[in-house]
Amino acid sequence: MAGLVIKSLSSPEEVRPFKDGMGHLELVDLEAGGVGRATFQPGWQWSKHVKPIAGTDSCMAAHVGYVISGQMTVRMDDGEEATFGAGDYMRCPPGHDAWIVGNEPCVVIDWQGFADYAKG
Repeated sequence: MAGLVIKSLSSPEEVRPFKDGMGHLELVDLEAGGVGRATFQPGWQWSKHVKPIAGTDSCMAAHVGYVISGQMTVRMDDGEEATFGAGDYMRCPPGHDAWIVGNEPCVVIDWQGFADYAKG
């Protein structure tokens, strides 16, 4: 191990915007993979604002994360559905759509599924 490493999502190495200004993803790269902080604006939906970037029928990223603020509903391709809110841990396998619930932006830290997320 080479020693201490410090990186900050306040100074991300990469920023990826979502379609129509509906949010963005801030990323830092670590040896174990990327860690991202996504901010989703009210009205954001994966199938409207990321699908055109991803080019897949549903989100094929597996997410493991923590919701800092706001609420997001995730619907799996098989119909299973859950709403995640501030303070919730989330694990979401590939094959889903998602959208923001309410009028507050949703901020999520994800340490698994954002490396290739919204990457054109």
